[in-house]
Amino acid sequence: MEKIKEYFNKLFENPVCELNFKNNFELLISVILSAQCTDKRVNKTTKNLFKKYKTPQDFAKLKQEDLEKEIFSCGFYKNKAKNIVKASQSIVSDFGGTVPSGYDNLIKLAGVGRKTANVMLSVGFGDDAIAVDTHVLRVSNRLGLAKTKDPTKCEISLQKNFEKKDWSKLHYQMVLFGRYYCKARNPKCEECELKNQCNYYKERKKLCL
Repeated sequence: MEKIKEYFNKLFENPVCELNFKNNFELLISVILSAQCTDKRVNKTTKNLFKKYKTPQDFAKLKQEDLEKEIFSCGFYKNKAKNIVKASQSIVSDFGGTVPSGYDNLIKLAGVGRKTANVMLSVGFGDDAIAVDTHVLRVSNRLGLAKTKDPTKCEISLQKNFEKKDWSKLHYQMVLFGRYYCKARNPKCEECELKNQCNYYKERKKLCL
């Protein structure tokens, strides 16, 4: 675990969320849009979106079909638009127009599951949390930090393996590591200092023998 932490700190000493946002509401919208979509695409979409609509009240008044046109390029736009409008309405009616803190409150919002709630807690509210996306899940299994395809079980495994104070930083280090080094296809194994403890690399070596 210490070797993993040291290497991640070497690669990403101060990891940050690559989504562009000015407040927690913009972060929430961006995270919902990022499901099965790249951060780059989300940032291109929200650059114009947040100029037109700035508050939960603005989004709560939108017709779903109008929002669909704005976020079409992010994929799954119908479901995302429906959730964004409903979440905005809930924020206005139930939480005084402010994105609520606390896991239990966050998951009451439409489109907010465990991963999105943990991102909000970590990035938006500065709490200790590990959000498991596809990158974190892949890296965890390859490095033997988890042996599951279930994101919740992976999160629990990571929580057991690392101190709570490291969770949030580790989350984004793993996201960036998976995005730029330990890719799903063509990972940069040869230049990785963790390859000798990587299950994926060991299997690749066996196939080459």
